[in-house]
Amino acid sequence: MRSAAYTGNGTIEILESEAAPPPEGHVQVRVAFVGLCGTDLHIVHGAMDARVTTPLVFGHEMSGTVENVGEGVDGWAVGDHVTVMPLAWDGTCPACLAGHHHICQNLDFIGIDSPGALQTLWNVPARTLVALPAGLALDVAALVEPTAVAVHDVRRGEVAPGDRVVVLGGGPIGVLIATVARHAGAAVAIVEPDPHRRAQIEQLGHVAIDPASIDQAAWVAEWTDGAGADVVFEVSGAAAAVAVATGLAKVRGTIVVVAIHGVPREVDLKQVFWRELRLLGARVYQRTDFETASSLLADGVVPTELLVSKVVPLTGVRAAFDDLEKGLAMKILVDVAAQEVAR
Repeated sequence: MRSAAYTGNGTIEILESEAAPPPEGHVQVRVAFVGLCGTDLHIVHGAMDARVTTPLVFGHEMSGTVENVGEGVDGWAVGDHVTVMPLAWDGTCPACLAGHHHICQNLDFIGIDSPGALQTLWNVPARTLVALPAGLALDVAALVEPTAVAVHDVRRGEVAPGDRVVVLGGGPIGVLIATVARHAGAAVAIVEPDPHRRAQIEQLGHVAIDPASIDQAAWVAEWTDGAGADVVFEVSGAAAAVAVATGLAKVRGTIVVVAIHGVPREVDLKQVFWRELRLLGARVYQRTDFETASSLLADGVVPTELLVSKVVPLTGVRAAFDDLEKGLAMKILVDVAAQEVAR
C-alpha cells in the first residue's frame, strides 16, 4: 500500500509498505478522501517536531469504507461507509473521569501522535468509527471532521436564534463556524483581511469585513444597535484579532477561542471585567458533534462545492500544501486511491 509521510525538514515522502491486518479491537479502513488542514501544515512546517515521531503518516479529516474487521469487533461490516473521530483517550485521567474524554490529559490525537489517514489502508480502534448517512458521497464526507469542529465551537458558544455572531478569521474553520451558526438562526459577520478569501466568503452568502479599511468595533456597534456581538469566535490565530475580540462582545457576551495560539497573547481584560464577558476555549469535538456534522453535510447545509478548491492524488500532497500556504485554495482533498491526475 501507499502512504504520504512527513519525514522532517519540510519533506513529504510517498512510501510503499505491506498492509498489516487489523489488531484485536480494530477495524481496517480503505481510505477514500483526506482533507488537508492547518494542523497538517504546522506539521510539515516542523512546528510540531517536538511532538511527532517521524516518519509520520499524517491526516485526520477523512472518509472511507470498512475493508476488514479485527477480532472482538461487533457492529461493523465490510463495505460500511465511515469516517473516523481521531481521538484515543486513556479513560483514567481526571478529565476522562469527569466525562471530558475528548480532552483527555493524555490524549492521542490520531494523525499527529500516531499514524493518520494518508494511507491506502488504515487500522483504527473500532470505537473511533462513525457511520456515514446513506447517500452521503465520500468526497463530501471527508469534511465531517472540520464540520464537527465548527459544530462543537458553536455549541460551546451556546449560539441561539437571533444572536449576532462575529467570526474573526475566514479560513475553512471560520467559514464552517459561520455556516453552522447561521443554520442555528444567528446573523453572522466574518472579519478577514485577505481579499481573495473575502470574495469567497461573500460568494457563500456571508458578510465579510476588511479589518484594514473598517473600524471593526464601530461596525459591530452599528450592526447590533450599540449592544455588541452575542458571541465572538477567534479563529484566526492572530494577535491583532485577540486584541480586538473583547471589545466586540456585548455585556455578558461570549468569546470562544478556537485558534491554536503558539505563543501567549495580550488580552484586554478590562473589557472582560467591565462587560462581565465569558472567555471559553473550544478544542476538538465529541461524538455528538460528528453525528450532527454528518447530518448537516447530508442535508446540504454546508456548501461543499464552494469550500473544496481542488482534489489531488496522494503524490500531489506536497504541491497542495504550497497552494494552501499561498492562499490559493480554501480546502484541498486528497483522493488516496487516485493515480496522478488532479481535478
